Amino acid sequence: MFEALPESKPDTILALMQEFRDDPRTDKVDLGPGIYKDKHGNTPILAAVKQAEKKLLETQDTKAYVGPIGSRPFCDSILKQIFGTNADASRIRCAQSTGGTGALRIITDMLKETHPDAALWVSDPTWPNHALIFRAAGIETKPYPYYDAANSEVDFNGMMETLKNAKDKDIVLLHGCCHNPTGADLNLDQWKQVSDLCAQKSLFPFFDMAYQGFGDGLEEDAAAVRLFADALPEMAVAASCSKNLGLYRERTGAALLVAKHSADADRALGRLGVVIRSNYSMPPDHGANTTHLVMADEKLNALWREELEQMRQRMMRLRIAFAESMRKRTNSDRFDYIASQKGMFSRLPLNAEQIGTLREQHGIYMVGDGRINVAGLPEDDMDSLAEAIASVLQ
Repeated sequence: MFEALPESKPDTILALMQEFRDDPRTDKVDLGPGIYKDKHGNTPILAAVKQAEKKLLETQDTKAYVGPIGSRPFCDSILKQIFGTNADASRIRCAQSTGGTGALRIITDMLKETHPDAALWVSDPTWPNHALIFRAAGIETKPYPYYDAANSEVDFNGMMETLKNAKDKDIVLLHGCCHNPTGADLNLDQWKQVSDLCAQKSLFPFFDMAYQGFGDGLEEDAAAVRLFADALPEMAVAASCSKNLGLYRERTGAALLVAKHSADADRALGRLGVVIRSNYSMPPDHGANTTHLVMADEKLNALWREELEQMRQRMMRLRIAFAESMRKRTNSDRFDYIASQKGMFSRLPLNAEQIGTLREQHGIYMVGDGRINVAGLPEDDMDSLAEAIASVLQ
């Protein structure tokens, strides 16, 4: 039976991670995987998380099943973080998920049931795993222009003109902040125009919210989601705790649904519970309980927000330093856009041959589309990195 299976292509990012680990060079630079790193190349456990885990270890009194919807206290905490304390919670429901990726999948499975003929419009470019998730859910995907690579900015006109051709009830995937892989975000006026278009065309907004707190700040990064929730009758959000709490391997996320009325919200959550039950039955508990403790405890919450802001500020400093180094090495403003973009990622204007040369000759690792993880930039040796990149541009 297994011999009939097609050969699977290796995941390019996972393969790149292994190649970097196997590289014996001591001056190698890892700009590939989307995971936060400190100046030493480590992905730290936040102090607030450590303290919450200690408290959890001391107080937890059961390992019984949590049920398909997961932890109610966790869901309440995430709902407030995403939508704010003034949101109309009677219209919003939340289910814990196995990471943000799990939230994307279970929401898409449910939307396939509620919108069987709808297409799912996805930005070009987008996170590569989006295509695999949506294909597995059996939903048709269509691209809309998003990034103008020549000018290193959002192609807003192209985005809007394409989405005007979407049919009623189609679904639009939107990156809530810190667009992956480009780092180029819409401004608030542009978000308002997209919201108006969704209302006019009866389009269903589906937000991927993986990097809240990495852009302009924890509250500021939720502005688009809150704008849409106030203006539109229905929407969905897939949220992740991997980045802003550093809970990568705990697979902690949430699927949030906004409906017209409370009864509709209950019905939607019920169906989402059925999807979860038939998929992985119920989510893991540790990361969700840890997250809730961080959110609920005043001192832990303040500590977490401070740590998150430190990560955000560090990435901003790295962006500015990298842009300045590239300006000096190239004698041009070609890379100035890096300093004004947001979050963990940006794209460099490099082709596959140049990226291969950087890897082979300089030990600089990045994925094949030129996406770099800003948190991996070597803050103590930025000029050497800039010099290597400038050398392949000549």
